[in-house]
Amino acid sequence: MAAQVAPGERGATRIADRVVAKIAARAAREALAAVPADGAAPHATVSVSHDTARVRISLELDYPCDIGGQCGAVRRHVAQRVRALAGMDVPEVAVQVERLHSALVRAAAQGRTR
Repeated sequence: MAAQVAPGERGATRIADRVVAKIAARAAREALAAVPADGAAPHATVSVSHDTARVRISLELDYPCDIGGQCGAVRRHVAQRVRALAGMDVPEVAVQVERLHSALVRAAAQGRTR
């Protein structure tokens, strides 16, 4: 029979920053109603210290939309998913909107195609 080892002496699990960034980017995609047709998928960068992750999400949105509402939904969902999947506290999720894609401009451009 194996001897019992105290939990503190068993070792540690470390989750790489790039793994946490992938979790955050995926969660941002889940939170958005849709990624713009000609837009890039959300991108995340993280800074992990101990069991705390600070996340920065860059994304593109269709316009017009409720920009503040969508950014709030992304913040909440990213924090919840990183907490659930990586077991880390997420005190900060900064969302940066890189570009707005106008459906009206896209439709006008398609109408001019020969």
